[in-house]
Order: sequence, then C-alpha cells, then structure tokens
Amino acid sequence: MRTEVRSKGGSGPSAGRGRLSQSCHPDEKAVTKVRALPFTSHARSLYSLIMKTLSAILFVLLFQTTFTFSQQKTEIYIIGNIHDSVPNYHPQILFNILDKVKPDIILHEVDSKGMEEYIKEANPKGNEIKASNQYVQKYPNTKRLPFDFEGRNQYRKDLGMVPTDNLTFRLIDKLYKEEKLSPTESKIYEEFSQLTNRLMKIAEGPPEQFNNSKTDKIAKERQTAQYHRGLLKIVNQRTEFKENYVTKPNQETISYQDGYALMCDFWDTRNKTMAKNIFDIANTHKGQTIVVLTGFLHRYYLIEQLKKLNKGSYTIKEFYQL
Repeated sequence: MRTEVRSKGGSGPSAGRGRLSQSCHPDEKAVTKVRALPFTSHARSLYSLIMKTLSAILFVLLFQTTFTFSQQKTEIYIIGNIHDSVPNYHPQILFNILDKVKPDIILHEVDSKGMEEYIKEANPKGNEIKASNQYVQKYPNTKRLPFDFEGRNQYRKDLGMVPTDNLTFRLIDKLYKEEKLSPTESKIYEEFSQLTNRLMKIAEGPPEQFNNSKTDKIAKERQTAQYHRGLLKIVNQRTEFKENYVTKPNQETISYQDGYALMCDFWDTRNKTMAKNIFDIANTHKGQTIVVLTGFLHRYYLIEQLKKLNKGSYTIKEFYQL
C-alpha cells in the first residue's frame, strides 16, 4: 500500500518539496539573523568602548604633555663678565661655565650689527666671544643672539655723549688732583673712587666673586654715584663743565655738562632696553635655558628689571648653584 504525503496548498511531491524548501530556507535565514544580531551588537559596543577608551587615553596624554611643557619654566643665567682676558678670568673659564649650564641660547651684549661682526671676526679677543665660539663648536645647535640697545655706539656719538663722558670724568679727576674741588665735591669723588677700587679688587677673584648679590649691591652704589647723584652733582654745579665743548658729527657743539647728562639718562635707557630684549627672547623661546653674557656692572640692573617684568614664566639662576 502506497502512502503519499502531500503538503497543504499544493499537489504532487514537487509541490511538497518546493513548499518545504521555501519554508526551511527562510527559517535558516531567520536563525542566522537571530544568532548574528547579538554578536554584531556586542562587537559594536566593544568597538565603541575601545574607541572611547583610546580617546580618553590620548586626551590625558596630550593634557599631561601640554601641562608639563607649560610648567617647564625658562631658565635665565645672568653672567657678569670681565670683557678682557686676565689670569683669574679668561675664555676657558667662561667656556667651562657654559659647558656646565649647557644653554640653548647665548645672548651677547652687542646689537645686531655688532653680532654679525662678532661672529665673523677671524681672531676675536674678548672673553665672551671666544668662549661662545668654543661652546658652539661643541654644541652646533646653540643659538646666539644680540640683546643690546640697537645702534648704541653711533647713537651715543650722534648725540654727543661720546666723548663728553670720558672727557668729563678726566676733568673731574684733574680738578680733584689740583685741589680745586670743594670739600663736599672732593668727598663725593673720593667715595666714588673707593667704590671703584672695591669692585676692581673683587674682580681679581673667581667669577663667583663678582656674580652675587653682595657685589651687585656695590656695583649699584658705584653706578648710582656716577650717573645719578655724586659725579652728576659736581658736573651740574661747576662752570668748567658748561664752558668746555665738543663737536658732534653734525658739527653742532655740546657742552660737557649737557653731554654727560645725556649719558646719565642713557645708562637707564640702555639697561631697561637690554632687559626688555632679554624678556622678549625668553617669551619667544619658552622652556629653554638662556645665558646672558654682560659686563658685571650691568648685572644688578638687568636682574632688577627682569624680576619686575617677570609674570612667572621664567626663573633667574646663578651658574654656581647647579
């Protein structure tokens, strides 16, 4: 006896098989989709979590790097120098200091034109340039920049400050030796000379001796006596300085008194300009080590001005405190 299975909705075996095929295939897709959906959803969630985590890590790293850089203050070393080589202070001593500090930038007490001549000079003689050249040979990536009042030498000549400053000083000394100064004037000149002699004695020692706050104080007293009180007082109250003249490059004449007064004002202008130039360079090159090479009589003024200008972006250090 033959038994035949028929599917509903069709006739014959082929209809049944077709119906079975149609009914099973969609079920397989359904099963596949049901099984794939949880996997795809999980993968997407995992991918999203990973990306969020990576983004968070990158943000933290970027923030830490930026924060660290912003917290890394510029270091400025004001090194007072004796310009000419002497037994107690010569280019090798200064080079050793530079090699200890390892500056990224060295600033020289010259203007832009002077800097070009400074570097091109075949046989330089000054302590600063010789030591600087030696340092750059060892560390070629070091930057060297000028920081002085632009056109300072010609400016002083054009206005008559030079040579009236030296001529004025010589005349004071002459009047003193000839005992023509009043007792008060003589005392002023003697006190100025004593301060000068103290500094000259200090300059005979190691560089640490003329690069400290105690010497800075004496230097300030001496320069104040020269440009703001003592000698200026003598010049202003004696007729000899009104009656002696020099001729400026433009052929105009200027008295010793007027020329010396201009030089006194320029002492402040020049030092404030130099300090501002150092400040601007420090802000341009943040996070770097800067060495300022200057005559040690300028040191106190530059430090005072840089402290006033500082908004917390740099620290002023001494080379011997490393």
